[in-house]
Amino acid sequence: MKTRYIISKIFLVTSAYNLRGHTHIKKGGEKKLSRKLDPQNLIDDICCETDRVFWPRIKAVDIGTIQPPPVAIPEGTIIPIINRYFYLVEEDINLSNGATLAANLFTDDNGDPVTEFTLFNPNGYVNLYINAVMQEGGAYKVTPDSLTLNPFNATIFAGTPIIIESLGFQQM
Repeated sequence: MKTRYIISKIFLVTSAYNLRGHTHIKKGGEKKLSRKLDPQNLIDDICCETDRVFWPRIKAVDIGTIQPPPVAIPEGTIIPIINRYFYLVEEDINLSNGATLAANLFTDDNGDPVTEFTLFNPNGYVNLYINAVMQEGGAYKVTPDSLTLNPFNATIFAGTPIIIESLGFQQM
């Protein structure tokens, strides 16, 4: 039967381990150490292997210094094109009679105001997110100049984000 030792109520080791230099350990007790343990020395002391390789710490590299390899796009490849438009509702919108929001209320991914939505017909689709929840396709209609929300017994409250995601496909 191995004897168990408790070190600072945190580390639990057995007598099979070499605890050199740690003299304030009481057999079967919970006596705290009178000095702090160096975690690296503790690992060295209780590890079974003596011939370990310690790897140097990995440091982050500025992503700007890494150049991606050149990309050759094969002929016939389909490339997605994504446009997103954002609007933060300024006052409550009652949807009992539906609602229409003009495109000029929205901004693009860069925060720049837009005058119209880019739509990709017939090779694309539009998703609507209200408060980060994707809406059913039949609950709205997007035209280049507006977003129309169908009548529904609900209210969109001030501060709610509305996101339009227009995705199209282009053949190279």
